[in-house]
Amino acid sequence: MHELVKLTAREAVERLRAGQITPVELVDAAAERIAEVEPAVNALPTLAVERARAHAERLMQTGYPADPPAGYLYGLPVAIKDLKDVAGVRSTKGSPIYANHIPERSDYLVENIESKGGLVLAKSNTPEFGAGANTFNEVFGKTRNPWDTSKTCGGSSGGSAVALATGEVWLASGSDLGGSLRIPASFCSVVGMRPSPGRVAHGPKDMPFATLSVEGPMARTVGDLALFLDTQAGQAALDPLSIPAPERPFIDAVNSPTVPTRIAFTPDLGIAPVDPEVRAICAAAVRHFEMVGAGIDEATIDLQDAEGIFQTLRAAQYAASYGKLLAEHRDLMKPDLVWNIEKGQRLSVEDVNQAEQARGALYNRTTAFFQRYDLLVSPAVLVPPYDVDQPYVAEAGGVKFRNYVSW
Repeated sequence: MHELVKLTAREAVERLRAGQITPVELVDAAAERIAEVEPAVNALPTLAVERARAHAERLMQTGYPADPPAGYLYGLPVAIKDLKDVAGVRSTKGSPIYANHIPERSDYLVENIESKGGLVLAKSNTPEFGAGANTFNEVFGKTRNPWDTSKTCGGSSGGSAVALATGEVWLASGSDLGGSLRIPASFCSVVGMRPSPGRVAHGPKDMPFATLSVEGPMARTVGDLALFLDTQAGQAALDPLSIPAPERPFIDAVNSPTVPTRIAFTPDLGIAPVDPEVRAICAAAVRHFEMVGAGIDEATIDLQDAEGIFQTLRAAQYAASYGKLLAEHRDLMKPDLVWNIEKGQRLSVEDVNQAEQARGALYNRTTAFFQRYDLLVSPAVLVPPYDVDQPYVAEAGGVKFRNYVSW
């Protein structure tokens, strides 16, 4: 392994800023590492090495801004999840429908990252349209867990998580509707964060006011994650939900952390059959908070109706987002995606009204809970990584799940 790929993102950025290394050297080191590990894991099926090298050369010629914004990357190579367009680069969304799609313009997210000194080196693998928590599709095949290639890496940001864990890139983008930043991070032992809607601008979108799916950062460490969230955060005029970056950079919160005093821990959120090994690991891990003087209670928000709310609103969003594609390309879509779209098309107005009202009540219960606690800590995933050939978890703890989303 090339020594440069062992650096944290923060270390690499600091060396770039100081002129100790060049962006081209990092591109070359990452390309070397990609060649070493890709045949085994299939995390980055689409490379843009020459595009990244050309961008690096431009940065080296023009120089860095005198007063760079928070999260400026100084020519650090990154991976972009294949749900997002990158101009001039094959961008498939993991779907045969877009297998040969080469967009002329990048997503706002990508434009923002590149404007802050990030180099797009590769596109990371994802399930079709990000539907599902096991990363496989008919265009590029399966992405495998780097710690045991017979296992899944999770999804849908699985390619990004694997690329980080194997040292192919220092930072990677992801997105999250029902766990897609958090599940693969857990399965691959990296870090993923689902930000609040509007924190990270993206688009253009057919449904710019939808709030269920968000973009977010992935990294190997919490400090690197904060750096990349600073890179991604900010307002875009054409994303109506986007908000300005915070006055205090996220990296400052890592460098000068506030110690929580009131922590709630739940092994299962009161709703899930959690594997005994996962329970034991998380119960031991939460005790670290006691070392910094935090009090821990076993408590959780009342989430009994959370799955029903989510299943309904997710299906409604899928019907609105992909209904036209289903009508035109049904034979090219995977069965789980077809099922989810058709579920949304069968919903009544009253179904959606009830789900929205229940969502509001759940939000109000949540805000009341956080009047008492600083953090709610729980397992990220209810099972360890499972067989890569198994599409999704069908059963856990004697409970059989109804569909590919339920687990």
